[in-house]
Amino acid sequence: MHHPVPRIPAQPTPYRVAIESRLTVELAMAVAGARRRALRDGDRQVDTAHLLHSLVESDPAVRAAFAGQAQVSRVLGYLVQRSIGYGLRWRRSGPKQQPGSASRDVEVARGPGGPGGWSPAAAAAMDGALARAARRGDPRAAGLDVLDVLVADPDCRAVEVLRRAGVDPDALTARIAELSQQV
Repeated sequence: MHHPVPRIPAQPTPYRVAIESRLTVELAMAVAGARRRALRDGDRQVDTAHLLHSLVESDPAVRAAFAGQAQVSRVLGYLVQRSIGYGLRWRRSGPKQQPGSASRDVEVARGPGGPGGWSPAAAAAMDGALARAARRGDPRAAGLDVLDVLVADPDCRAVEVLRRAGVDPDALTARIAELSQQV
């Protein structure tokens, strides 16, 4: 049985234009990679795992936040497994949830929920990254801004990926804070 591939809006939406004009070049490239990855995976929207995958793959500052190359390799290995076949099971079942919690990335499986082809959790991460950049007086968000916001959301798929790859979100948050102070 053939299932049509869902489409992420190709036309710039107002949300997409507003976001992309406020990203560093590196982050804009990672976001474009996350969109391509979502399309390739057959997902309707970019979710937090797509963002994490593109950030780790393309942004040296994000990779520096991890505890060495072995940890980066474990995260990328897990993300590659997900995109090769695990993603199909993931979309069907959604992440395992604690009673009373609700992952906003689950919206990807149910249909449009976020603006401009983004899951609600991914859209919130991008908005949070822009707010984080503004707090430090920078008009453009960077990859570390997105990573910091992703890691702060315990219910998103990106954090599930990190945990399954053996990354402690609290330790990662501390390394992001250290790197942010060095800039």
